[in-house]
Amino acid sequence: MQAVVCTKYGSSDVLLLKEVDKPVPKDKEVLVKIHASSVNYGNLVLLKGEPYLARLAFGLFKPKYPIPGGDIAGEVESIGKGVNQFQLGDEVFGDLSAYGWGGFAEYVCVPEDALALKPKNLSFEEAAAVPMAGVTALQALRNKGKIQPGQKVLIYGASGGVGTFAVQIAKSLGAKVTGLCSTRNVNILLSIGADHVIDYQKENFSQTQEKYDLILGVNGGQPLSVYKRALNPNGLFLHVGGSGEQLFQTMIQAPWTSIIGSKKIGNILQRANQKDLIYVKELLETGSIIPVIDRTYKLSEIADAFNYFSEGHAQGKVVITV
Repeated sequence: MQAVVCTKYGSSDVLLLKEVDKPVPKDKEVLVKIHASSVNYGNLVLLKGEPYLARLAFGLFKPKYPIPGGDIAGEVESIGKGVNQFQLGDEVFGDLSAYGWGGFAEYVCVPEDALALKPKNLSFEEAAAVPMAGVTALQALRNKGKIQPGQKVLIYGASGGVGTFAVQIAKSLGAKVTGLCSTRNVNILLSIGADHVIDYQKENFSQTQEKYDLILGVNGGQPLSVYKRALNPNGLFLHVGGSGEQLFQTMIQAPWTSIIGSKKIGNILQRANQKDLIYVKELLETGSIIPVIDRTYKLSEIADAFNYFSEGHAQGKVVITV
């Protein structure tokens, strides 16, 4: 089978399309014929080995997982012993980040708990855009943010993969949602249900007088003091993505901030979770949320896909067709 292989850290040039052995499912595993995958921030970390702290999980000197790719959507082609959740021919989607990655390939073997049945109203490309970004948004808002109906939520960096899902999931949970983005993305956020949109090219967020109960910094570049100033008493800022420097700042400042004041700072590390994936699947099937896809690339164009994603201006998700 064909697969994208990465044997050293670096730029997109180290991603090579090669012929490798087709895997065989072990007990409790299914073999999935992959139709589509997508690019996430975690893929960049796995490619570059940055921030360096991530190498403790991904390999100190070279990638521990040679075939990258976390999100997949495809069909079950064969099953190992003991599999009881899926049958041959089932259309599935899932997040492989906790199971050795391997999504940028024609086939992958994965434990059945990594998957859920694909929403029937979505194509394979649309389904592949969902797992990591959708579950990240859900875990940030519901699990860590403890979002409540009527609360005011700001999604800073709302036009990317996680951001577009966060806007929609926050709305589904009853929040009043403001999204921050550039001028070209304003209409996208309004079309997916944002109550208000801040165009950072026309409005200086650091001067805002609005206060929020929860702020998600999905791709934020503001100093933490700016976010804190925009919080209501007992409000929470969560670093979801963005610079490694800001991640370390939140890790260092979070305990001290919690001691000296009512406003809180924290961060979230998304973890693959089948129950959360099924929850997102149900939102997709009811039309409460929809995937926003910017561009689609072929597996042979993986370097181009990474280069575009790395620019940081994708409107929604970048999808790979296999």
